[in-house]
Amino acid sequence: MASDKKDHPKISVSVIYTEKIDHADGYFTPGGEYIKHHGLNWVITGLFLVGDIAGGGLVALPTAMIQSQFWVGMLAMFIMTLVTGYTSYVLGLSWMILIKNWPEYRSHTRKPYPEIGYRACGRRIRNLVSLCITVTQFGVAVVYILLASKNIHDFVQTFFDAELSYCYVILVVSLALLPVTFLKSPQDFWAAVVLAMFTTAAAVILIIVGAAIDSGTCSAERAMPDFRITNYFLALGTVIFSYGGHAAFPTIQHDMKRPQEFTKSTILAFACTWGMYMPVCIIAYFTYGDSLRDSIINNIQTQWIQRVVNMLITVHCILTTTIVINPLNQEAEEMFNVPQDFSMKRVVVRTVVMGILVFVAESVPNFGPLLDLVGGSTLTLSSILLPCIFYTFLKTAEEEHAKQNDPKAPMRRVSWRKAIEKHDVNFYICCFIIFFGILGGMAATFSAVHGLTITHFIAPCYIQPFLKSKAAEKIGAMNCCGHFQNITRLADTLKCSKPDMNFYN
Repeated sequence: MASDKKDHPKISVSVIYTEKIDHADGYFTPGGEYIKHHGLNWVITGLFLVGDIAGGGLVALPTAMIQSQFWVGMLAMFIMTLVTGYTSYVLGLSWMILIKNWPEYRSHTRKPYPEIGYRACGRRIRNLVSLCITVTQFGVAVVYILLASKNIHDFVQTFFDAELSYCYVILVVSLALLPVTFLKSPQDFWAAVVLAMFTTAAAVILIIVGAAIDSGTCSAERAMPDFRITNYFLALGTVIFSYGGHAAFPTIQHDMKRPQEFTKSTILAFACTWGMYMPVCIIAYFTYGDSLRDSIINNIQTQWIQRVVNMLITVHCILTTTIVINPLNQEAEEMFNVPQDFSMKRVVVRTVVMGILVFVAESVPNFGPLLDLVGGSTLTLSSILLPCIFYTFLKTAEEEHAKQNDPKAPMRRVSWRKAIEKHDVNFYICCFIIFFGILGGMAATFSAVHGLTITHFIAPCYIQPFLKSKAAEKIGAMNCCGHFQNITRLADTLKCSKPDMNFYN
């Protein structure tokens, strides 16, 4: 793709260095590695990525395994681990190409992912990426707010035996989260997000223990739903959501002391995430079967375990939202020319963003179908398709630039034809991933829209008070096991929630 010179300022540093070259925010070593004076190390960054990825997927993935008849789902989850791990890897390489060739990206950059798109494919693609990230992070933030609110609602219902409106909990969670969103970047709250990773790990252990205790009663009575192709596509959307944190990855990598070590962080993060997801999905399948619904937490019959897991996942969701909402806030601040230093403008803009999130959460108070929709649509773009496309263009441009034998010449974009002339291993891997992502994403999006508007429709919170409804039944927050969802280890069957025999239909 052609470009004029003014779009590409001359680089001041060659890709090959013979001496240490200092800059305001860091320096290049003789080997060509860029090191910042301050930043996160690769281990903390890896834990940061785990905190960004895991959480919502942990409670919803077991349901996806049931939707996909388990074995197909497990295969899809393994493939998705490899695919999203690879796209994270090439996204990190793309950012390193920008750091080496354009000095302006070595200091604080508000929108690193859109800048990758700009240097790869031009201004229009930068705007497209900005829109995609805005919608993605917005959708993910709404899902996390809904999930945290649902968990708190269930906790109050089981612990205090009281009914607290789910819609009010959404407001309380959002107000509690608002002050944390005023922080500038992930580097300012890395400890909180690493804590979120450990809360998820603790939740995994407790879910496994709780399901193991229930297995003696529930496993013999478990069943599987009938085959439905739309369930497979919904499951794919959930799996993509469970691994799709890429929209925030360049922002996190930009805060590393050694950005080139992002590959190590990626390997650590996706290995840990797979290690947490797999045992939970396996034991949930063999214990609960089709009695699982949106969240595995409600199926755990040991009440203290259910309550603790509820709180652990809630803490994770609240803390992880600080990562998820950060690129969204920075997009808004860029739009309204908010200064990078803390100011009242930042408070106002970020408060308005939170207000819009709350409005959408109150409008679609059902996190399961919304999770599938986000996973199948914009997360497919930002986590699967765009990283491969951008890396192909940037790598080709870098190779063409190296042929000029003039390190001071600006690196220019390449055309689509030039980019697809590459025939190395990475190119074929990217082609496979793009093909897989397009088909899977379209099918998952269609199924999720159908589920959100028809199958699992819930009236918005601000309309519910005007609807005629029967007096509320005294029902519990525990989904009992067995095909008819009426089996429990406990003596009191009134603690069972109302069966939903059409959840998978």
